[in-house]
Parts: sequence; structure tokens; C-alpha cells
Amino acid sequence: MIAIYLAPVYIILNLYILRWAYLWMGSCHSILRTMAFRTIFAIIYAIVATSLVSGFFIKKPRVLHRALKITGNYFLGIFLYSLMIVMATDLGRLFFKYVCRVPWIHSRIAFNVAGAVCTLLIIGLCVRGIVHAKYIKVTPYKVTVNKTVPDTDKLKVVLVADTHFGYNAGVIHAHELVRKINKQKPDLVCIAGDIFDNEYDAIRSPEKLSKVLRSIKSTYGVYACWGNHDLNEAILAGFTFHHKGDNISDVKDPRMNEFLRKSNIKLLEDESVLIDNKFYIVGRKDASLIEKIHETRKAPDQLTKLLDRDKPIFVIDHQPKELQELADAGTDLDLCGHTHNGQTFPGNLISRIESKFNYGLHRVNNGYALTTAGAGYWGIPLRLFTGNEIVSLKIEVI
Repeated sequence: MIAIYLAPVYIILNLYILRWAYLWMGSCHSILRTMAFRTIFAIIYAIVATSLVSGFFIKKPRVLHRALKITGNYFLGIFLYSLMIVMATDLGRLFFKYVCRVPWIHSRIAFNVAGAVCTLLIIGLCVRGIVHAKYIKVTPYKVTVNKTVPDTDKLKVVLVADTHFGYNAGVIHAHELVRKINKQKPDLVCIAGDIFDNEYDAIRSPEKLSKVLRSIKSTYGVYACWGNHDLNEAILAGFTFHHKGDNISDVKDPRMNEFLRKSNIKLLEDESVLIDNKFYIVGRKDASLIEKIHETRKAPDQLTKLLDRDKPIFVIDHQPKELQELADAGTDLDLCGHTHNGQTFPGNLISRIESKFNYGLHRVNNGYALTTAGAGYWGIPLRLFTGNEIVSLKIEVI
């Protein structure tokens, strides 16, 4: 419903950008002022700007649907940066015109230079963000757990989250992800949710992708929990659409569970596993997902009450919530994702204000909470001032 109310705002803002584009291009050359050029430019712009909506409604053929969805995702990122830069420049123009009253602000040269700078800045930032979003870095951390583990004094855990396999990420991204994971020679790999991107059919080659993920090498295996996007859900520009007649079995797609099984990824839903009689892995149901599929999840103390607290207890929980409650329940390490560290500027600044657990390693009682920025991206395929990562965590036990 919110998306419908925001539609007129989206149209007005696009017309605002289009107006300044016309004015600047027309000032640069007479050909760019002709009706033929402006008509063609407006048609192309309208097709691209509405690809978010057209991709939402046009489901077949799948090739067209995929093309529109991908185009819409890229355009949304370009649109947001274009809007920020054009509005900032426009406010600067008004400031110099009415406050500073500088005479040169009315000159054609100043207008052309300002337009060129805006255009280059938009192109530069968007290209940088798109390219940077394809790179996966390795972020190292080190913690000490004051518990004894038989025949072990250290563990190497790789944390992965928010791969969002679908329109934006597929087999190529997975190859690079697995290469980086295996290079760490992990004892354990934990995937903290949002493996999928709201639509299983968005994966172009699920069999190939599953085969790639199956090549992850780990001493004790790969364990995962679900995230809030690990379901089939209609989304338009970040807004979800629910239908009263939705079948829960369709929303909670069984193909996702089968995909993990084929990928040798062990899913834990409010379950715990004792690994080699040394440490526990506890996987939680996602706090948001359970509301959508009408399920409940266990409280932290329910998850740990039957566990031997003399052994290390590691929790995989998609969202960094209930961290204090988990620590009070005897957990030693809470592994999370979800936040993307804001994904891209200025989201990274907003995300830091919202929660101190937005990103990085934090001490909670005698345990730790670790939130990763994620190994992929949702919606806008740009990363600026944040990055895709896997976390390589060295755990010393004493």
C-alpha cells in the first residue's frame, strides 16, 4: 500500500531529474534541444524508469521478466545517486543566487560546467559502486573463549551471510565466494541467513549453483539458518505485497530446503547440534520470517537449557537481536548478518545510528556478537563505503 502512495512522488522526482537533464543537454548543443531527440530520450528514460513496475507485473517470458528486474535494480541505484547529486547542486545554485548573490551563477558556462560535473560524478559513483559490489573481501577477527575443548586449542570459523542468490548474484558470484572460503581452510562454515532473494525462480541455474556451493571444504561442515528474505514474496522497490489467499507452502518454498540439502548445507531451525563432542552450533529461526509464515521461535534460554554450558555454544541468528538474552543464556558467540552495514552510502551512516551492533565484533557479557556486512546485496546492486565480505574468525579456547 505504501508503494502505491509513493508512486506519484517517484514520478515527480523523475520529472525533476529529466527537466534538469533537458536543460543541461540543450545548453550544450542545439541538436539536443530538438523535439525528436527529446522525445526519444523521454521514451527510453520512461521505459527504464518504469522497469521496476513492469518487471513486477510481467512474469513471462522469463527472459523479459529477468531483464526488467535487473534493469530496475540498477536504475534504482542510479536514480538515487542522481537525485542526491542534482538536488545538492540545485540547492547550491539557490544559495549562490539568493544568499551570496554572485553574478556568474547565471552564466551559461557555469551551468554547463555544473552539469558536466554532476554527470561525471553520477557516472563515477555508480560505476565504482557496481564494480565494488562484485568484489568479496576477507575480514579477519580473533576471539578467546574461556572454555576447554578436548584436543583443540583453536577453531577457524568462516561466517557468511546475505548472499541473496537471485537476479543480482548467481554461479559466478558463488565461485568467487567458495574460492575465498576454501582459501581460509575453515574448521566450520556458518551461513547466517538470506541465502535467497525472495524468489527461488530468480536463480538462473540452481543445479549449477548448488554444485558450486557443494564444493565448500570444511572440517565440520556447513551450517545455516534462514533469513527474512528466504521465502517466495512479491517485492516492488523494497516493499512487500501480501495476499490473504497466499498458501504458506507456496511462500515457504520447499525447493529452498531441497537446494540446501543438495548443497550439503545443514539447516538449523531452532535446533542445536553437538559437533564432535566439542562445541555446539545453534541455529535460530528468523524473527521476521516467522511472522510471515505464522510460526514461533524459541527464546534463548529454551535453546540452551539442555546444553552442556561447559562446552562452547555458537549461535547463528540472521538478525543481531536478543544479544543480551543470548549471552545470559550461556552462549559464547552470536553470528549475524542482515544489516549489510547499510549496503551503500548514505545507508551505512544511517545503519550505524540505528544500532551499535550494526557491524563488527562486540563484547556481550563473557561472550561475543559478530555482525557481518554480508557477501552479497539486496535490491540496489551497488556498494559504496561498504563492501561484500566473508568473515574469517579465529577462536582460541583455553
